[in-house]
This record gives sequence, structure tokens and C-alpha cells, in this order.
Amino acid sequence: MKILLVAATEFEVNELKSKFKIQNSKQAVDEQEGPLPTANYKLQTDDYQLQTANCKLLVTGVGMVATAYALGRELATNNYDLAINLGIAGSFDRSIALGEVVEVITDTLAELGAEDDTVFLPIDQMGFGESRFDATYQPDELTLPSAKKVTGITVNTVHGNESSIQKLQQRLNAQTESMEGAAFFYACRQAGVPCMQLRAISNYVEKRNRDAWQIGAAIKNLNAYALELLAALNNKGRS
Repeated sequence: MKILLVAATEFEVNELKSKFKIQNSKQAVDEQEGPLPTANYKLQTDDYQLQTANCKLLVTGVGMVATAYALGRELATNNYDLAINLGIAGSFDRSIALGEVVEVITDTLAELGAEDDTVFLPIDQMGFGESRFDATYQPDELTLPSAKKVTGITVNTVHGNESSIQKLQQRLNAQTESMEGAAFFYACRQAGVPCMQLRAISNYVEKRNRDAWQIGAAIKNLNAYALELLAALNNKGRS
């Protein structure tokens, strides 16, 4: 099974990456743009060796523009059986614990549209495109710890103002917020690649309060869950 792991930053997948033995550290080089931020890995731990046909990590950079470009470029020249987006996220839903890993099954480009005085018109309503995209791979048949299935939004500016948060929730009632998820789903759909998105909650969406963030715990749990997912996919491939 050929798997593409996609993260906005290396920081979010450092623990996962440390479990990997580099299979081919030579990166492809574009004469004009320099090295691509990708590498091929074989997972090797004391307990098991994960041998997928190929497992590649793509670090795209933060935001939907960087994600769409990097992923579009990668998928234009390489075929994958599954793409997995890994990252941290904020949560509007206080029933989700900080540090908890969730599976985003629907993600919306929250800002794509137009303002008509005090009313927001989504791009769908305007007839110029789509703003909502879905995961196309469900790991339900795999033996994994349960991860709550949630709806997410993707934004250019993460929310930190009580008034804007309230207006957004009245319009979309989302559970999580990231800066890449919907762009990831869109690029995978356009390329015909099955995809899923895992996020660990690092903070609640509220007036900016860095003291309350739990980024370290979120990243630790995200990486641990990703390792279990890759092992489960490997076992499925052997059966």
C-alpha cells in the first residue's frame, strides 16, 4: 500500500518521523525551485517493522495555498493508495478534550464567498464552486482506538475574537478549525486519491490564550495515533 503522509510543519510529525528509518534520503531536485520537502521512509521500531510499498512524508508549509500547491505538485507525478493529513487544530466543541485525536470527516472553506452587507454568501450559493469537502477513506474496519468523527473548517485567519467566533458558529456550527484541511481534501479529490484527516486538539477556539494551549500533548497523541494507524494499515495489507 502506497501512503502519503501530509503535514503542514515538520514540528507536528517529529515524533512520528523519529520512528522512521530513512529508506532513501536523496530528495528530488527541481532546477528552479530546489529540493522538494519529501522523503521516503520505512517504519522500524523495536516491536515491529512496517513495510508499506512506499510511505512518503510531505511537509507542505502552513495554510491552504501552500498545501494545495505542494499536494497538487506531488499528486501530479506520483500515485498513492491513501493520503493522510496529520496536524493540530483548535476546537469549538468543549466536549472534545485538549490533546484528543479526532477524525475530520467533513471540512469547509469557511471564508470562500462574498459579503452582502451583514450576510455571508458561500461560494456554493453564488454558483461559482464548492466550499465543503469530505474524507473519502474511512478506517472503520481497522483495529484502532476510537477517534471522534467531527466536522471542521479551514481558514486563513484562525479565530481569536469572541464576536467573530459567535457569528461563525451561527453560520457553520463547526467543531474544529485548521488552516489546511479542506485544501487537502480538495486536492486529493481532484487527483482521485482516497484520503483521511487526523487532528489533535491543541486549544479551544476562544479569545487568544496561549497559556491554555496544550500543543505538546496534542502532538504526542497525534503521533502515537498515527503510528497505530500505520501499523493497522500494514496488518490489513498482510491479511
